[in-house]
Amino acid sequence: MAKVKLTKTELKAQKDALARYRRFLPMLQLKKSQLQAELGGMRGREEELGRREEELLEGVRPWIGLLADAGVPVPVALERVRTHAGNIAGVEIPVYDGVDLRRAEIDLFETPEWVDDAAEAASSLIGLRAEREVAAEQVRLVAEELRTTSQRVNLFEKVKIPECLENIRVINVALGDEQTSSVARGKIAKGRQARLAPGAADRREDEP
Repeated sequence: MAKVKLTKTELKAQKDALARYRRFLPMLQLKKSQLQAELGGMRGREEELGRREEELLEGVRPWIGLLADAGVPVPVALERVRTHAGNIAGVEIPVYDGVDLRRAEIDLFETPEWVDDAAEAASSLIGLRAEREVAAEQVRLVAEELRTTSQRVNLFEKVKIPECLENIRVINVALGDEQTSSVARGKIAKGRQARLAPGAADRREDEP
């Protein structure tokens, strides 16, 4: 703990800091709770998308094998993942809107009929994978903010507020001791002045 000045000015500064920490702490705790709740839902969504992607991939694997055997490339390519900015408890996150795909023209007479079905399945897989990646980025951003917010909550609860309370206690004790010493010194000085005042010796001699 840093050494504090044992003055009334420092006492006021410590009390102001304590009030500030106590005012901000509930807001940080609320934000932490919101982030925890949102993060749980986001992780569940990411896991669900992962399961759907795996299921779809299982269905696409036979098509991919057929395309490879026939020497036909998958006539679908990803051009762009569309997102817009969202906000969760003050954290800016990407929100999935969809994907733009480029589909090559295929000659229906020269290619097997199942190529079009394979293209549809590949399009769905590309979309799911892109959505899962956006969901993973949401989780990363919110988890990072939760970690930072939790650190601030712990700092206020376990360090700053107890530190201010202890500083206030130490300063109050020191100021109280100083006041007591000042009163005692005043009484001693007053007694000395009374003894040194003119006629004080004569009065003492006249006393029975």
